[in-house]
Amino acid sequence: MNSQPLLTYINKIVTLTEEEEAYFSSILKHRKYLKGQYILQQGDVSNTNCFIISGCVKMFYADHLGQEHIIMFGVENWWASDLGSFISQTASDFNVQCIEDTELIQITYNDLQTAYSKIPKLERFFRKIIEKAYVASQKRIVRNFSLSAKERYIVFKASYPEIEQRIPQYMVASYLGITKEFLSKIKSQIAVGK
Repeated sequence: MNSQPLLTYINKIVTLTEEEEAYFSSILKHRKYLKGQYILQQGDVSNTNCFIISGCVKMFYADHLGQEHIIMFGVENWWASDLGSFISQTASDFNVQCIEDTELIQITYNDLQTAYSKIPKLERFFRKIIEKAYVASQKRIVRNFSLSAKERYIVFKASYPEIEQRIPQYMVASYLGITKEFLSKIKSQIAVGK
């Protein structure tokens, strides 16, 4: 298994020795999922944290009517799991589903806890990742309360240009909390400069 993409990512934040890299690589799992497959389903416990090598996923909540509410997308060098479920080892509120064929590196909760004691700097690395995710989540909440749908779309397009090109427009609309028809209207307004 090639764990190099994850090791390269980790070494941008903390520096692992060759021995630490070898140990950490030994506890990782390599998985491939097909487009449409679920990595995690609502109600299950998230036992693995997943680093995306290639592909694209969405994390969403399905309400009692079966309506999808997309919380986030994930692409290469992003993490894909329900962090709350993973950290607390309780039932997930979310689904994580592949939008494209996706290749992942996974680490189980138990293996990660063991790795923390063997390589304490990994705890610092994952704390930094969780801090970053928390800040992004808080900013998204503020944007949803303070910006119009058009402004939210402009921020999304500017922040994640590579994602918008890879996903259907109805998913972008779900992420923004609007209908795909309203998103089309917004895009038309932007195209004509209104």
